[in-house]
Amino acid sequence: MTAREEGRTPGASSSHISVVKLSHSWFILCTSRELGSKPLARTLQGTPLVLFRGEGGKPGALVDRCPHRNVPLSLGRVQGGLLECGYHGWRFDQGGQCRLIPGLVGESEAKSRCATSYPAREQDGFVWVYSTPGVEPTTEPFRFPLLDAPDYATVRQVLRAPGSLHAVLENTLDVPHTAFLHGGLFRTAEKRNEIDVVVRRGADRVEAEYVGEPAPKGLVGRLLAPGGGVVQHFDRFLMPSIAQVEYRIGEKSHILVNSAMTPVGDFETLVYAVVTVKLPVPRFMLKAAMPFVLPVALHIFGQDARILAKQTDSIRRFGTESYASTEIDVLGPSILRLMRAQERERTAPPPDTVHETRVRMRT
Repeated sequence: MTAREEGRTPGASSSHISVVKLSHSWFILCTSRELGSKPLARTLQGTPLVLFRGEGGKPGALVDRCPHRNVPLSLGRVQGGLLECGYHGWRFDQGGQCRLIPGLVGESEAKSRCATSYPAREQDGFVWVYSTPGVEPTTEPFRFPLLDAPDYATVRQVLRAPGSLHAVLENTLDVPHTAFLHGGLFRTAEKRNEIDVVVRRGADRVEAEYVGEPAPKGLVGRLLAPGGGVVQHFDRFLMPSIAQVEYRIGEKSHILVNSAMTPVGDFETLVYAVVTVKLPVPRFMLKAAMPFVLPVALHIFGQDARILAKQTDSIRRFGTESYASTEIDVLGPSILRLMRAQERERTAPPPDTVHETRVRMRT
C-alpha cells in the first residue's frame, strides 16, 4: 500500500475532489487594457485559448491551435482584423472562420479549416469568454455595480490563487477563518460576539446575512467604521463564479467587493477583484486613501493564498478530500451544490424560489 493510499479516508474515491467544469458560463480572461494589438494566450478550465481584437476592435476567442498544423495561434499576429497563424499564414476571424490561405487557388472557407471559437464580450473594462464554444450564449456577463456612482471610489486588482474554483470562492466568503488566519487585521479571536446568520438559497445564488454584527475589530474594521457601531453585512455567491462581500455602516459608509473568479485549471484560479467604497469623507480624500488601503488588502490575500496552497498540496498528497462541515459553514457546501447542479445540467428550481434558514455564530 502506498503512502497516498494509507492517507486516504476509508472508502473515499480518488475522484472525490471539488473540481467543477462549468459549461454555458461567462468568465473574465483578461482586462481590456491587456488585450492590445497582439494575440494573447489564456487558459480556461484547462483549455488553451487565444484572444485577439478582430474587426472593429471587438474581441475574439479561439482555441489556441491552428487547425492546419497544430501551431499555437497566439504565436501569430493580427492582420486586417484577422488572426494570422505564424506558420503558414492562415487567417481567421472572430468566429473561427478561415478567411485566407496564402497560395491556395480557390475558396479557403471549408468547415474542416475552421478554428474552434468561443463567444466573447468586452464589458466594464474586462474581456469575458463564454465557456461553451460554437453556441449562442443564453446569458450575458455579470455587471459590476456602482462603477459610475457618485461619492464612490473603485479600485481593481487581479490576483492568482493556488486553489480550485470552489476552494477560492469558499475562502473569500468564509467568516470563521478570519479571526484566526487574519487575526488583528480583520477580526480577533478574543471578545467574540454571538450573532444570527440568515442564509437564503436560490436557484443561482446563496446569501448569508449577518444580523446584529458589530463593526469588525482590527485594522480593517477601524478603517471601515472608525466610530464602531453595528454593520449590515452580506456575503453572496452568484453563479457561476462571483463572490460578493458587502458592508454598510449607517448611510455614509458602504463597501462592496465583487470578485469574479476564473478557473484557469483544476487548482489555479484568477481573481478579478473590483472594490467599490463610499466613506464619510470627500471623494478626493477617498481616492487618495485607496492606495494606502490596498497593501493591507493584498497582505490579507497573501495569507489566504498561502493557506489555499497548503490545502491544495494536502488534497493532492492524499488523493482526495475529507470535509467535516458544521452549520456555521454557511456558504461553502451550498456553493458546491449549485456548481455541481450546473455541471450535470440539472433543471434548476424557478429563480424566485428561495429557501431561508437561520443559524447562530460567534464572530
